Amino acid sequence: MDSVLLKPTDAELVLAMNNAAVPNVNEATEAELAELIEMSGFTVALEEGGTLLGFVLTLPPGVGYASENYRFFSERYDQFVYVDRIVVADGARNRGIGAKLYDLIGEYAAEHGIPRVLCEVNLEPPNPGSLRFHERIGFVEVGQQRTKGGTYLVSLLAKEF
Repeated sequence: MDSVLLKPTDAELVLAMNNAAVPNVNEATEAELAELIEMSGFTVALEEGGTLLGFVLTLPPGVGYASENYRFFSERYDQFVYVDRIVVADGARNRGIGAKLYDLIGEYAAEHGIPRVLCEVNLEPPNPGSLRFHERIGFVEVGQQRTKGGTYLVSLLAKEF
């Protein structure tokens, strides 16, 4: 399994996988993903034999991102890695891909002296598998909020180092 840092020109590589994961992540166009990768401090994919297994897109503090969840964290923390989206391909689930992606985020945070990783997981619509996974790898809830005009309820999670 190899890790590959993604550039904005790689947005097309992850577009289908991203949109197949809706509603657990936001649907995006190739241009929107490219813009997010451009803002990203760290976006990485895992692949094996040329097959994309999963990817994670993170954002640093202080970027112009209009996400309600990113704003929640930005108002409370000054140093963080925000996981905007993490997606594992259907055929690659239960192989430790998500944990490996989070290991890579942890290594990135440690190298840059960043004390926490932040993310959110849907409570409505429910995503119980993701909640269990994040709890298992050390995330704790720091808040909840309704987003998207009240149609979503998210658990806001942090992992401190």
